[in-house]
Amino acid sequence: MIKLVFCLRRLPELSFEDFQRYWRDVHGPLVRERAQALGVRRYVQAHTLRDPFNEALRCGRGGPEPYDGVAELWWDDYESLAPAVMSPDRRRAARELLEDERRFIDLARSPVWIAQEHLELGE
Repeated sequence: MIKLVFCLRRLPELSFEDFQRYWRDVHGPLVRERAQALGVRRYVQAHTLRDPFNEALRCGRGGPEPYDGVAELWWDDYESLAPAVMSPDRRRAARELLEDERRFIDLARSPVWIAQEHLELGE
């Protein structure tokens, strides 16, 4: 399987709570509605917790400010994701999601990439 990983930072004008609420309650359903057109097999939102332990982890490692969350989307294989298979429906779905992302994600500060997992432990 091929995975798209998207580390999200919210727009500066949004509170942490408003960002996570919009992502979960508005954007999440949009992704689910367009998943078939995009060929997405799995979609996970990992919402960062506001917890003192997270700050301790960051400080203990000298790390940067945390992301507000991480989105993961899975496809069966690279060919299922590749731009070469962009049907008009798929292009439209991708465009609609990008338009919505601009409403709550600071895209210039939110890295995105594709990856292949290598399971080291677990199922």
